[in-house]
Amino acid sequence: MSVAKFLHPEAWLGHSAGPRYVQLRRRLEHGIDTGVFAPNSSLPPEREIADITDLSRVTVRKAIHELVKEGVIEQRQGSGSFVRHKVARVEQSLSHLTSFTEDMERRGLQTTSKWLERGVFLPSPDEVVALGLSSGEQVARIHRLREADGQPMALERAALPLEILPNPIEVTTSLYEILERSGHRPVRAIQKISALNLGPREADLLGVAEGTAGLSIQRVSYLESGRVAELTRSIYRGDAYDFVAELRLST
Repeated sequence: MSVAKFLHPEAWLGHSAGPRYVQLRRRLEHGIDTGVFAPNSSLPPEREIADITDLSRVTVRKAIHELVKEGVIEQRQGSGSFVRHKVARVEQSLSHLTSFTEDMERRGLQTTSKWLERGVFLPSPDEVVALGLSSGEQVARIHRLREADGQPMALERAALPLEILPNPIEVTTSLYEILERSGHRPVRAIQKISALNLGPREADLLGVAEGTAGLSIQRVSYLESGRVAELTRSIYRGDAYDFVAELRLST
């Protein structure tokens, strides 16, 4: 079906179906879902959409802006609006303490990392408190962009006492694999999950529009002895993850 025929208002625009920009947004979403607008293809210019639909440029712009906020459309300066490649959602259990590498490998996805920081540093006040450090102690810190099959998925910043991870340069793929070899793999953790809108740097690294919804997760992990092993702060793409927890009736 041609774009002009797909967007012709007789097929979808109604007086009692809600605001016109909402109806247009739904129509564009339907076109993306059904392949009328293919991933990485450009949408018609706003003026052309306005002419086809007999809607105002303001209405068209508002509908497209809604799709940009949802991460469905990407606007490129001087080039127009493009359909983003749809990311397959990952369902992540909150009942098991696993690494990103293990989670992705279980789904048959190849993991890669882009290093943003890796080394030994003076701890921040939050790291001193969370890790139970003494005055003058340093921390091993790793900060990286995590990818699955080349798709940016999460930003992960982990800090560990040097007695747990003496040489952070050893970490090339899975942090927990390195910790398991040395007998320091965590056995339990406490996680705090909150919603946020991605700032310009995080959005750029994750390949989404600024202001896109994301998930912030802070995790404190413990060894069997009760010693704190790790403080990790991660930011996940909101369009890529569903976190699932099993709940049971309290007796």
